[in-house]
Amino acid sequence: MAGKTVSSEYEMPKVMVDVVLLTVKDRRLHVALLRRNNPQEPFNGRYALVGGFIHVNEDSDADAAAARILKDKAGLESIYIEQLMTFSGKKRDPRGWSVSIAYMALVPLAQFEAADREDIKLVPADEVSNLPFDHDLILQTALYRLRGKGAYSILPAMLLGETFTLGALHRVYEHVMGTEIDQSSFRRKVMELELIERTGGMSQEVGRPSKLFRLRQGAHTFDRKL
Repeated sequence: MAGKTVSSEYEMPKVMVDVVLLTVKDRRLHVALLRRNNPQEPFNGRYALVGGFIHVNEDSDADAAAARILKDKAGLESIYIEQLMTFSGKKRDPRGWSVSIAYMALVPLAQFEAADREDIKLVPADEVSNLPFDHDLILQTALYRLRGKGAYSILPAMLLGETFTLGALHRVYEHVMGTEIDQSSFRRKVMELELIERTGGMSQEVGRPSKLFRLRQGAHTFDRKL
């Protein structure tokens, strides 16, 4: 009926996007945390995951909102990002019933540092606790996803630049999986699975020239663990 007001029973929940932004620093997996800086909002001054509200007049969908938030708040574009899951409830946010569409994003350290944002810090992912809202749970969900998919996909390589050495690829898989991986076996399997290809370039690694590789076009997953 025209002019009829919506009952408070059917008020719309707050809808936002939260991004677990991960990189590797000092041979450890780190998560980027953004300092909340709005006295009108809860947890002002605390560090939390990079996130924000969906802008209904600007964002075409949740993916677009996540991309905008990463650009505006972290200075990052064109990085790997995938949707995790939705977190919701009336207790996760002091402002009321809310929905968060969570994402995981992977960025090479050099690209993260080039953005040079003073209000964002990197913290070892396995040392993070007591984040605002339900961000501890969102972070753990992202780590579980990354380590699970890392065992059968090229996902950890998204933490490297466009080109890399076999040594760097081996190390990033160890950092992600949190365990030692036999180097000779890893290199043999990577080459057998045709996940990477030579670029023709060379890089100085540990004082000696090393061949540079890149991901092979179309390589995503494989049918056995590395």
